[in-house]
Amino acid sequence: MASSIKHVHIVGGGLAGSEAAWQLAEAGVPVVLHEMRPVRGTEAHLTENLAELVCSNSFRSDDAQNNAVGLLHEEMRRAGSLIMRAADAHKLPAGGALAVDRHGFSAAVQETLLAHPLVTLERAEVAGLPPEDWDSVIVATGPLTSPALGEALAKLTGEESLAFFDAIAPIVHHESIDLSIAWKQSRYDKGGPGGDGADYLNCPMEKPQYEAFVAALLAGDKTEFKEWEANTPYFNGCQPIEVIASTGPQTLRFGPMKPVGLRDPRTGTRPWAVVQLRQDNALGTLWNIVGFQTKLKHGEQTRIFRTIPGLEKAEFARLGGLHRNTFLNSPRLLDATLRLKAMPRLRFAGQITGCEGYVESAAVGLMTGRFAAAERHGTTQAPPPITTAMGALLGHITGGADATTFQPMNVNFGLFPPIDGTFKGKERKQAMSARALRDFDTWLAPTPLAAE
Repeated sequence: MASSIKHVHIVGGGLAGSEAAWQLAEAGVPVVLHEMRPVRGTEAHLTENLAELVCSNSFRSDDAQNNAVGLLHEEMRRAGSLIMRAADAHKLPAGGALAVDRHGFSAAVQETLLAHPLVTLERAEVAGLPPEDWDSVIVATGPLTSPALGEALAKLTGEESLAFFDAIAPIVHHESIDLSIAWKQSRYDKGGPGGDGADYLNCPMEKPQYEAFVAALLAGDKTEFKEWEANTPYFNGCQPIEVIASTGPQTLRFGPMKPVGLRDPRTGTRPWAVVQLRQDNALGTLWNIVGFQTKLKHGEQTRIFRTIPGLEKAEFARLGGLHRNTFLNSPRLLDATLRLKAMPRLRFAGQITGCEGYVESAAVGLMTGRFAAAERHGTTQAPPPITTAMGALLGHITGGADATTFQPMNVNFGLFPPIDGTFKGKERKQAMSARALRDFDTWLAPTPLAAE
């Protein structure tokens, strides 16, 4: 049957493009996946692998009852997500979060896609708008859309794409961490997938050390912006550590360096501040400094981060950096199934739509794959209910947000419609999650595209 169905073209082999390709292929629709790496590289990618994780290795909370991103994980699993299958197969200890071995994860995604008989991978840049004879295209080029395609989209839509910077956190070799100072513990000893409640390495700071560290961050030599980058705003969820520090001397103590739920075993007391590191690969040889995205120059990073207790002799496998992130004004430009209103043969998926985060990007890819597959089968796929995590995220992107102030958004319970009843604290989130999964299962049930 598949031989009589025309190909869907997907531009971009990141998490969103890979997930969209999988959903299409599993629905019996042939796919051509276009990935420009390694023919053309980007400022952030290090490999040519599909679904490479360029920033953190964490998919964030895996708690489907109390956290919206954990709920999104569960919805994706129920929809047969390849991204979640690979993440679950390569998870690492990370407290209540789902963190993955980045290399094992991307290798699994690529191997699975290339083994599928309906998936063809083409390594070449799609410069400008896709050819006119591609009548069904999913653009999943992410935050690093090639200049030629970005300029063509801006011309087509009459909109200037919005942009901001994502900052990449450094990674430290485990053997170079002083374990006589750093200790293993998750906040409040909370366990999670693959973890035991002691999943982070904690480097304590007392007040004088913290104040000196903040002063060094503020005084450190930073990356110069190019002229076209000068007015590019940061996404609040991925601000560089020194930008956070600039908002007030105590801000870091209530953000990425908060010491709550932790006690230094050497003193039995809570430190003034704590720097946490999270395991970054399955072998446990690499650990990333949590929340330490930065635009400090590399020499400054090495100097300043080695003032952190326990990291005095740190050896860095990767230092922090910046990359530009471009996204559409989706509430104005896209319809309810993520088609470009000015050219409906083009759909968009992933961060270019204005969602933020690995899981959100993959979830939008999942939805576009199902929408495009339904069209190829001569039917339609309704969007997920707004009461679900996917539906709430999609609704925000395609009209729930104010187009005049649209900014990238992580999934959160604030995007969901209110729920009837009097619930307190966690009860409200749990009730919303239970409602979401009931409604999501109903959405999956009638469609032949649902995972077997």
